[in-house]
Amino acid sequence: MIDALIDTLHDTRLMTMFFAAIAVGATVFTLISPLFVTDGLSKRMRAVADERERLRQRERDRLNRTEKVSLRQTPKQVVQKVVEDFNLGKWLAQEAAREKLLQAGFRGQAPYVTFLFFRLVTPIVALLATVIYVFLIANMTQGLGVKLLICIVAAYLGMQAPMIYLKNAIKKRQLSIKRAFPDALDLLLICVESGMSVELAFRKVASEIGTQSVPLAEEFTLTTAELSYLSDRKIAYENLQMRTGLDGVKSVCMALAQSERYGTPLGATLRVMAQENRDARMTEAEKKAAALPPMLTVPMVLFFLPVLFVVILGPTGIRIANTW
Repeated sequence: MIDALIDTLHDTRLMTMFFAAIAVGATVFTLISPLFVTDGLSKRMRAVADERERLRQRERDRLNRTEKVSLRQTPKQVVQKVVEDFNLGKWLAQEAAREKLLQAGFRGQAPYVTFLFFRLVTPIVALLATVIYVFLIANMTQGLGVKLLICIVAAYLGMQAPMIYLKNAIKKRQLSIKRAFPDALDLLLICVESGMSVELAFRKVASEIGTQSVPLAEEFTLTTAELSYLSDRKIAYENLQMRTGLDGVKSVCMALAQSERYGTPLGATLRVMAQENRDARMTEAEKKAAALPPMLTVPMVLFFLPVLFVVILGPTGIRIANTW
């Protein structure tokens, strides 16, 4: 059976048809996927509204000194059972992972338990798949040491895969927030100077900025709830900067906290912060534009120049060949 599978994998015609089918399927999926795109803004805003209600209930229970209610969904039973049976909270727990999960938009105990579950499962799956391929399917001629090294590297990559996924999600979310944050500060400044309180301003901006950045609207809505129900408003600003992990948001939160503490004009603070964030966004765009020429050098040398030489020297070469 294994020999037949190996012969099938080495069949050039069959593998060509297989990869061609994959390419056609990917092309069809790319063309029709925009037709099935759903509106994620309303769904995320409903989730944020539910989160705000849970925060309100938690603060009321804390003030009444009653038992705290659960703020998040419970993880799935299978995942929860595996994590508890293997005591992964002790062996694989990472405090930094909790903060990264918040920055990626995953809140509560359920995402953390799921993260620990995949930290256990993915290296095992990667190791087993590599062992089956290296020792049974590929029939590699390398020594045993090389094969074991490949298996160890695959297991290590499997262990790092959940963290890599988390970092990519954080990067994507931070990019969305970073692009919309200067505009959100301008809207916040307009709301504050029109006479709104900070809570109303955050709520209004959250409803307006959602079309540009859903993660930023979500964070502003949570900040509105925390400003309304936390005993210390500074904690709400600290939570906002911790959930985003951006330097620009951190500086704005520090300025807002100092304005709350010392009574400095909030409009002037927001105006300065908005200008600084717009300048930072423009500087980043200029930096990316300045990096384009070196990046285009290699593609031009490899692809454009040979074609240009063929177009220019091709007719001359044909004439020389005809004279011979």
